[in-house]
Amino acid sequence: MRKILASALLLAAAAFATGAHALDSSGTPVVVTPLASRTTTASGQPITLPQKNVQVLVSTYDIAPGATLPVHKHPFPRYAYVEAGTLKVTNVETGNSNTYKTGDFIIEMIGQWHQATNIGNDPVKLLVIDQVEQGTKNTVLRQ
Repeated sequence: MRKILASALLLAAAAFATGAHALDSSGTPVVVTPLASRTTTASGQPITLPQKNVQVLVSTYDIAPGATLPVHKHPFPRYAYVEAGTLKVTNVETGNSNTYKTGDFIIEMIGQWHQATNIGNDPVKLLVIDQVEQGTKNTVLRQ
């Protein structure tokens, strides 16, 4: 029985890694396409979750062409999916930057000062997911 279960789990993992096909309740195919699988943030930090009363916050951001967000940091994990546009995120402590475009998934750095600039000609549209301790915010602006 354990061998069968282990084989089934390995088969499921292999299907997930290459894109999976599933069926909805009517028998119509549903295509699952993995977008990201990471264990570290954009700056190489291990991803850790809040230790108590985790709250998930989901929001959208629309950033105009040429706009630069103020220097800020996040005390908890933040994930973003770039629905449209091109965004450059710069760690102001190290000077390192990453550029993200439509379809990219961002795992933001935690506790490091950074800022983002829309470097494209079109608005940047982000779907943002925060995991915070309940009742707290996940953006701290540098004074």
